[in-house]
Amino acid sequence: MPDGVTLLADHYAPPGGERAPVILMRSPYGRRGLFGLVYGRGFARQGFHVVIQSCRGGFGSGGLLDPLGDEHEDGLATVAWLREQPWYGGSFAMFGPSYLGYTQWAVAPYAGPELKAMALQITASQFRDAAYVGGAFALESALSWTTLTDGMSRRFGGAAVLTAPRQTRRAVLSGRPVAELDLVSAGRPLPFFRDLLAHHADPAVPYWHKRDFSAKVGEVDAAVTMLGGWYDVFLPWQLKDYAALRAAGRRPYLTIGPWYHIDARHGRPTMAEATAWFRAHLLGDPAGLRPDPVRIYVTGAEEWRDHPDWPVPGMREQRWHLQHGFGLGVAGPLEAGPDRFRYHPEHPTPSIGGPVLLGDSRPRDQRRLEQRRDVLVYSSAALESDVEMIGPVRAELFVRASTPSADVVVRVCDVHPDGRSMNVCEGVRRLATGGGSGSVQRVDVELWPMAHRFGRGHRIRVHVAAGAYPAIARNHGTGDLLGAAGSGGAAPTDVEVFHSPDRPSAVVLPLCAPHA
Repeated sequence: MPDGVTLLADHYAPPGGERAPVILMRSPYGRRGLFGLVYGRGFARQGFHVVIQSCRGGFGSGGLLDPLGDEHEDGLATVAWLREQPWYGGSFAMFGPSYLGYTQWAVAPYAGPELKAMALQITASQFRDAAYVGGAFALESALSWTTLTDGMSRRFGGAAVLTAPRQTRRAVLSGRPVAELDLVSAGRPLPFFRDLLAHHADPAVPYWHKRDFSAKVGEVDAAVTMLGGWYDVFLPWQLKDYAALRAAGRRPYLTIGPWYHIDARHGRPTMAEATAWFRAHLLGDPAGLRPDPVRIYVTGAEEWRDHPDWPVPGMREQRWHLQHGFGLGVAGPLEAGPDRFRYHPEHPTPSIGGPVLLGDSRPRDQRRLEQRRDVLVYSSAALESDVEMIGPVRAELFVRASTPSADVVVRVCDVHPDGRSMNVCEGVRRLATGGGSGSVQRVDVELWPMAHRFGRGHRIRVHVAAGAYPAIARNHGTGDLLGAAGSGGAAPTDVEVFHSPDRPSAVVLPLCAPHA
């Protein structure tokens, strides 16, 4: 690197070792194992040179670990180094999931015309919004990742992948203040976890300027293919990157499957799609590309569909109103008083499933959660025919809260005829209430998108709550992450949810015509 730090890399050469296009991977998780055996050797057999580099501060690379902070400068310096190698064939591509995808966005807008292709999986051009989803702190994902990377840097191995979720769970159940949870999970302060806490309040602080590449996505000329999962923590922001490329006139490919972040099932399609993409854009062989750029898996129907774009053509928004008596339907609400519940930060409303970084985020039965007094549950009548919802999901709720800050959690579930209530998607919005002055606020909540068939005889169900712990940090009524202890002393929040003609709370679902 220009500052004298050495970053280690492994080089896999194609048979013969002659000059050829290069595939670059930059990883904070080491260079061997899956990366070397599957991707390094696999892409080399296809005729590419492959360089797998350990990011600064980990797995033998020098310098101090500063997650997200050095990937722009180090990535461009690595590209400059590639150009000097005798085996460099004059063009390169970038590949990798999660953090490895972020390192691609950190370089791509600045890499020049030699960058021909990118293959990104379960990732986004900025991680801030996933860390502070809806303005609330994504505690479980943030703490598990910082515990993971700390463990990997100290042990130089993958054992931390197994231990970090358990350590995180122990920490979030300890009752300690959020600012001390790293001491429980890792046994010492974790600088990046504390940076996330310190820079939570203001997205415009300089800390995030050098770590957010979303404004440059539309300037990327390389051919881009993306793979994501319906239950992945980064999916909403990955789709924003897709939208930015489309707005700039690009034609990226997009695949979304029934996967979560660490789901091993997306490994095979990742390799197959990236190989076809690189052969098309680096070797001039488009035979492996599909005709339609968008491929999605429709849950409930359990089938793959190909489309020309996302959102899919023909989708229209349909409002499902919260109704008196805890009903849910497309008819507008009648005049009725609000529904009420009380949220206790000492006993926060838990989350069952939902997108987290290092856990199994597949849908789970929510009936135990629905029995709690701090969750409002609105259900439709049994559906008379199949209903397909494919696209973005949002909620418009009219809410009054008694404390200066409150969280609004909204979840959509599919209720099966046997009673199982399986979560489909969810979202959260942290709001300031004006000091709990008693005013009613309209709250817009962006949920995860969906592609789901609600079958005949099923019901659509909506949850409204004020917590989802430990997926998001508990709100003590102040919105201040650092100012309240984990137990005792915090006042409960009384929440009212309105559903009347002048305050028509609703979930807006993406209705599509039934698939032939």
